[in-house]
Amino acid sequence: MRLITLAITFLVLTLPGLAQARDTSVLFPIKEAMNTDAAKEQLSKDIKFYFGKKRVKYSRSIGTYTANRKTNAFNKSDEEACEWVFLSALLALQDRAIAGGGNAIINIHSYYKKEAMHSAEKYECHAGAVMAGVALRGTVVKR
Repeated sequence: MRLITLAITFLVLTLPGLAQARDTSVLFPIKEAMNTDAAKEQLSKDIKFYFGKKRVKYSRSIGTYTANRKTNAFNKSDEEACEWVFLSALLALQDRAIAGGGNAIINIHSYYKKEAMHSAEKYECHAGAVMAGVALRGTVVKR
């Protein structure tokens, strides 16, 4: 009986700590994520990606889109999970560009929980024990 009481007490005291999810905002280099083998293999050479507020000449704006992606981060480093989900968000923007007849995505920036973070060098990722997420926003254009 005493063993059962101890076990129940242990569970009651430890489960709330386990239930709290980690949600750490981390910044990673765009260049490194774009140079992974997966990115080189999956991103189209016909679509150009421009990060930050860099001015780019274009003939027609097709629309501004947001890609909010999540991935399983269990048993992965934050960097590994974040690079994977960053690529997933870029692929979603790329699909929008192709579907709309665009050939570039400009003004790409992090847009996690609708908070814009413009940078030409870094992207924002929210990493947890189980999930990692990246939200990117960009404007599809025809150059």
